[in-house]
Amino acid sequence: MDIRTKRVYDDPALDDGFRVLVDRLWPRGFKKDQLEADLWLKEGAPSNELRKSFHHEPSKWEEFRKRYFSELDQKPETLEILFQKAEEGPVTLLYAAKDREHNQAIVLKEYLESEGK
Repeated sequence: MDIRTKRVYDDPALDDGFRVLVDRLWPRGFKKDQLEADLWLKEGAPSNELRKSFHHEPSKWEEFRKRYFSELDQKPETLEILFQKAEEGPVTLLYAAKDREHNQAIVLKEYLESEGK
């Protein structure tokens, strides 16, 4: 399973494979037709409540991870497309956060790899 993460503001690469935006909100600075993504999976993003409580504060990271894992456990049908695409080739999870180490794409990647079918 080849799952990668990348900021939406980074240039697309040929080896990105299936590109999926995993933010609940559309990223600033992009019109809908400008972002090179194959899918916007906002249903797989953290809930608004969780997103707002985390607010990308590293001190809240572990609690965010636990709560997001719990949310993901409740969405198997939403994540099925990611599992399917990951069997076919690389999947790149796109996010807009500035922090490359503390964001939902990192947690989602970890979740998908731990649940790997």
